[in-house]
Amino acid sequence: MKKINSGKLRAIGYDARARILQVQLDNGDMVQYSGVGEDLWRRLSSSGAAWSFYRDNIEEEFTVKKVSTSAPTEKNSLDELFGQK
Repeated sequence: MKKINSGKLRAIGYDARARILQVQLDNGDMVQYSGVGEDLWRRLSSSGAAWSFYRDNIEEEFTVKKVSTSAPTEKNSLDELFGQK
């Protein structure tokens, strides 16, 4: 997995043999998209605006499967300051 901080994306990974893109969102959810081509993966992973690219080219275009739900590993210090969870 490649760590990324773009919009709600926190990490992305790709299995070329299985053509599966794995995405970790800022809420801790991990989802997989099947049938994603290697060219699309390369364009996403090198995009300067990965969140926009993801939303425009992947999110609504491919079959999604949620593989895990968990709390984010990093806490926002402002949330802690203002008592947010």
